[in-house]
Amino acid sequence: MPRRPDMAPLRRGDLDSDPIAQFSAWFETAAAEAPLAEAMTLATVDADGAPDARMVLLKGWDERGFRFFSNRESSKGAQLAAAPRAALILYWRELDRQVRIRGPVEQLGEAESDEYFASRPRESQLGAWASPQSRPLGDREELDARLNEIEDRFADGAEVQRPPHWGGYLVRPELIEFWQGQVGRLHDRFVYRRAGEGGWSIERLAP
Repeated sequence: MPRRPDMAPLRRGDLDSDPIAQFSAWFETAAAEAPLAEAMTLATVDADGAPDARMVLLKGWDERGFRFFSNRESSKGAQLAAAPRAALILYWRELDRQVRIRGPVEQLGEAESDEYFASRPRESQLGAWASPQSRPLGDREELDARLNEIEDRFADGAEVQRPPHWGGYLVRPELIEFWQGQVGRLHDRFVYRRAGEGGWSIERLAP
């Protein structure tokens, strides 16, 4: 993809010393210009070291790391239980920008998981109960029957509690790379690496 006319080269002096602040600035721009800016690839490995990847939604970030939510009995949940490290990629085509994140993963506490689950649409809450995520289904009717059972359980507007197998994850970044496309594939890449207590090193990488 060619460089946008308004996309100047990315230089070291343009970057915030804090990668979380830098990410926030890029995400704000992406949210204004790219559809579904929070879509990201989550890459994990299984107990045998075989890689796997899928799309999930970024549901927040702060100085601790980057958050997403899932069924913990799913394939990704099992993989993270066996090997609690992950890589994330967010790519915004409209800006020709990419962010790569790597680090250990931990489960969020019940309070944070409850808070986010309560904010979800009711249909999504019911779906979290109905879907045996990543497990085989005989047909669509089996899934519909499971949903009907859950709708009966929470009938008459009863509050849908968070399933015990559903919750949040936090990726604690050890590395964050900011990539900006340029002409002739001579892209700009800068990587932040953790360097001691709360500090980060920054270096430019060859495209």
